[in-house]
Amino acid sequence: MAAPKQRNTEGEKADIKAGGVPEEWREKPAKLRQKDRDARWTVKFSKAKPAEEGKPKLVDIAVPAFGYKNHAAIDRRHGFIRGWSVTNAAAYDGAQLQSVIRRNTSSKVWADTAYRSKKNEAWLSKHGYASDIHHKKPKGRPMSERMSRANGRRSKVRSAIEHVFARQKGPMRLFVRTIGIVRARAKIGMANLAYNLSRYVWHEGRSVPA
Repeated sequence: MAAPKQRNTEGEKADIKAGGVPEEWREKPAKLRQKDRDARWTVKFSKAKPAEEGKPKLVDIAVPAFGYKNHAAIDRRHGFIRGWSVTNAAAYDGAQLQSVIRRNTSSKVWADTAYRSKKNEAWLSKHGYASDIHHKKPKGRPMSERMSRANGRRSKVRSAIEHVFARQKGPMRLFVRTIGIVRARAKIGMANLAYNLSRYVWHEGRSVPA
């Protein structure tokens, strides 16, 4: 979730990353209140689709983004957000697995490759969950056809989560204009609640006779 970009010097950035406060900001409380020291930069990658024969080859796209991440888990049947957490944009997705599925109502868990690790697999097994997380491509060799088909099957399920983020970034126009992760967490949490309410209205509309 994007947040207002901060115009900081290299020295100020270094102080923030180290968990400190730049000396100049301490002398200017008003300026300090307007500086978001919790949001971070990240790079969003978009892989190009294979080009058709005879057409120019497309290139992958890397887009820098500043702000926070909304980590969410939805149920497969209704698409409601069941669990969520908020971190800065640079945080590792895989570390959020335990917090977002704490209210999981199914025994099976789908997720992309960022969530596959020995630690997460052990945690899922310990708590009675069956992992259906994407497998990573083996280093130094191509992915087998069997693994590729299995990942394709998983994608048909887990891709539904993208509807949530597309809805929030599109029609809901979610943008974090607050300062700090505490307020960002409150705003994104309210956006998740609003999404669930709109999802509920949609389900109710489906049940009404034409």
